[in-house]
Amino acid sequence: MCGITGWISYDQDLTTPQASATLDAMTRTMACRGPDAGGVWLDTHAALGHRRLAVIDIEGGKQPMLVKEGDGRTLLALTYSGEVYNYRELRAQLESHGHIFRTSSDTEVVLHAYLEWGEAFTERLNGMYAFALWDPRTEELLLVRDRMGIKPLYYHPTPDGVLFGSEPKAILAHPAVRPVVDADGLAEMLAFTKTPGHAGYHGMYELRPGHTARVRRQGLIVRPYWQLEAKEHTDDTDITVRHVRELLDDIVTRQLIADVPLCTLLSGGLDSSAITALAAKGLTEGGHGPVRSFSVDFTGHTENFKADLLRPTPDGPYAHALAEHVRSHHSDIVLDTAALMDRANRDAIVRARDLPTAGFGDGDVSLYLLFKAIREQSTVALSGESADEVFGGYRWFHDPECVQADTFPWLTAGVADTFSGPASGGRTALLDKSLLGKLDLPGHERQRYQEAIAEVPRLPGESGLERRMREISYLHLTRFVQLLLDRKDRASMAVGLEVRVPFCDHRLVEYVFNTPWAMKTFDGREKSLLRAATRDLLPDVVADRVKSPYPSTQDPRYADALRTALGGLLADKDAPVRPLLDTPAVAESLDERAGESFRTATEVVLNLNTWLTEYGTELRL
Repeated sequence: MCGITGWISYDQDLTTPQASATLDAMTRTMACRGPDAGGVWLDTHAALGHRRLAVIDIEGGKQPMLVKEGDGRTLLALTYSGEVYNYRELRAQLESHGHIFRTSSDTEVVLHAYLEWGEAFTERLNGMYAFALWDPRTEELLLVRDRMGIKPLYYHPTPDGVLFGSEPKAILAHPAVRPVVDADGLAEMLAFTKTPGHAGYHGMYELRPGHTARVRRQGLIVRPYWQLEAKEHTDDTDITVRHVRELLDDIVTRQLIADVPLCTLLSGGLDSSAITALAAKGLTEGGHGPVRSFSVDFTGHTENFKADLLRPTPDGPYAHALAEHVRSHHSDIVLDTAALMDRANRDAIVRARDLPTAGFGDGDVSLYLLFKAIREQSTVALSGESADEVFGGYRWFHDPECVQADTFPWLTAGVADTFSGPASGGRTALLDKSLLGKLDLPGHERQRYQEAIAEVPRLPGESGLERRMREISYLHLTRFVQLLLDRKDRASMAVGLEVRVPFCDHRLVEYVFNTPWAMKTFDGREKSLLRAATRDLLPDVVADRVKSPYPSTQDPRYADALRTALGGLLADKDAPVRPLLDTPAVAESLDERAGESFRTATEVVLNLNTWLTEYGTELRL
């Protein structure tokens, strides 16, 4: 996995020392994503930067990578992030067409695929990727992002071209760009849904999943090359279960390819346990193994666990049961409140996200610390992320009130306000009421919901519950999952760890999306298809476990530490977040009798302050 950046300018010469220095600065911001090597390539109107995390073909995959004519002229230049899992099949096809390869990397396959098939080559790729191709022959840039948006890609149009990067920080390193956020941008950051294409910063955009952006002298054109479609499902339940298993076997086998140490993320839930079991099976059959697995836990969490609406059981016992069942080499990463509240760790995750986070609370910091610990032993990790969106695992999929609500179902379920504990007034409870009036979060969420519903593909004659559940699935696959994928990408790449997400393989997503809801719940439970397809690999205690999301610390000292940090912030008259706060509400939250009820809201305020301080953000509200 890597970090990419670049600058296209049709009115400037980008081979000058000044332009080169700017590209170097942009590229350095991506060092965390690519700690192994860096490179730049300059042409008259194109400047490409790359930071590399070497995973496949350690020596041969250096970038930016070029294809040259016999006379030495550059035919094509590429800066590439990600993995194409079917690169071996594509390479064989290309060799049959006369292409000659110098390396064994998937990067070179992408270059030659474009030369052979043009922009239509995107339809042949299977993987997670974001990359930029510069064609000196036409002086055109092609930006490409994978179908599900696993890997990020941002761009900022300029009067004479474009700036782009894996993260906003690369674009913000250019002297022509300032971190400006308007009311719509701040509302997007505080709303618990991710609008496709929205970057938060004024003038900046995120390339939508499954889209390309072609940059010419005449301007920039964004096009989809993939999107979810409604198709009739003709397989019966037995065939459907069997096909899901066949797909999972193939997907995990492909994603086990790496020339560096590989592991799995294991929570003991159905999703991560299925991936770990499939990985263990694949490694054993390939003569490798055992699989390494890692779990996150908190000091005293299992012993003192208290069930709540979101989390009925602790992860520890189930993770250990699965690890023992598949004989994985398992490690628990145990965190304490001191680590979660450490200023350096909290600041690091805000810098990794480039934005203040709202709703995940201590989950962001603990995920960062988990990945940091894993990176000491592995370079690649397989995750069970996205299975809930694909198979319908969240409790609100099965709550009639949430399903029928005229908004995003997870908002009705209140997950954004309770992920990090009980909430009083929600995640924005400590923000100034006049500010909230300007942002109009309910109106923002209502508009985004209406936009999403208008996109949903439908089958002729589909009605009732089946029609509504197709809508619910679409909302999760295009809005909710983006929150989680972005969070996982930033936290992992901040420490140079590549996280792969098998459940985001577009073949599986397409197939299950079109499976009737009645079949997805055929055993009367959530994720019926996934459970049936993998039950033979799992102990019953894991296969039958009720969904429990990513854990959050229950240590009461964490809420105490948050109040202390908020009090310190309030004592700082220069704290940039102060004008955004509701002073009476903050005073109430500092009262110990408030307990944990302002925990989520306090985390939002602390993150906002760090972001405003670190980025020098200008708010235009």
